[in-house]
Amino acid sequence: MSFQITGLPLSQFAPLFSMSDQELARQGAIRVAADERPGFPCRVSLQDAEIGEKLILLNYEHLPVATPYRSRHAIYVRESATEAQLAVDEVPQQLRHRLLSLRAFDAQGMMRAADVVPGTAIESLIEQMLIDPGVAFLHVHNAKWGCYAARVDRA
Repeated sequence: MSFQITGLPLSQFAPLFSMSDQELARQGAIRVAADERPGFPCRVSLQDAEIGEKLILLNYEHLPVATPYRSRHAIYVRESATEAQLAVDEVPQQLRHRLLSLRAFDAQGMMRAADVVPGTAIESLIEQMLIDPGVAFLHVHNAKWGCYAARVDRA
């Protein structure tokens, strides 16, 4: 079964890049510089930041649903990010070297399945979860830190 992985839209974060550190703090966000690679995964470009690259660390509501699964967590966005343009069935390298948690949701935002997989084997779990016709989409999270990584839809 074909799938499409997507990052977040840049337009949601672009205004943050021109803010001062004080303005960011009022938004509950901070500007950081990557000091290791990998280690600073951008949720817009779906690429890890290069050492020294500037990012915004902020809290983001990635599952804005009226269910008990409504969720938000910290994410990074590179100041130089462009939106990821992945091909159908393409998995970004950023996901390949991490332990991932996949969560399957129905159209109402209720979780139907969840499992953990190494990034090198993500395709098989995506296909297994998308076989269920009640699954509307998947969320990928970094299992160790728990943060949202990307969305997966049927292609």
